[in-house]
Amino acid sequence: MNTDKIIIQINKRKDNPLRTIASAVKKNEFGTEELKNLVEGMQTSLAKEEDGVALAAPQIAISKRIFVISPKAYEENAKWKPLVFINPEIKKVSKKVQEMQEGCLSVRWIYGTTERHTSATVEAYDVMGNKFSFGASGLIAHIFQHEIDHLDGVLFIDHGYNLEEYKSEEEYKAKKGIN
Repeated sequence: MNTDKIIIQINKRKDNPLRTIASAVKKNEFGTEELKNLVEGMQTSLAKEEDGVALAAPQIAISKRIFVISPKAYEENAKWKPLVFINPEIKKVSKKVQEMQEGCLSVRWIYGTTERHTSATVEAYDVMGNKFSFGASGLIAHIFQHEIDHLDGVLFIDHGYNLEEYKSEEEYKAKKGIN
């Protein structure tokens, strides 16, 4: 399976995986080579994206409830293993929300402001089907919410505001004063 092409342009097709609710991974799929290869392919594809911190399966045209988080998103917690979430559900969020800048590999060079809960707890499964719970704050909590939106057919531009489109990463960095 070729997972290198992770950017899918938004279109009006009814079957666009970015706009449909992804299917749950079934019990008999856990631990299979197919699932392991899919997750590994997602991690490899994400590692190639300098500005990407997470990737949901619908972003590579796979309508499955899976997302992975890049280790660069949690470098300060090097003890964490690669973060893979299968059939994730948000179980708890903070009352406190925060405005945050957001972008997405699926809507390249569009950035905007979103409101996200400052902390969140997700319950999910690993590739072998072991259930776990993971609580986080800051960027990781933000990622949980963004990626689960993907699994529900929602893009940040659907609820974001102050949206701006740039021609490239260089233009974005120049206008935002980022080195």
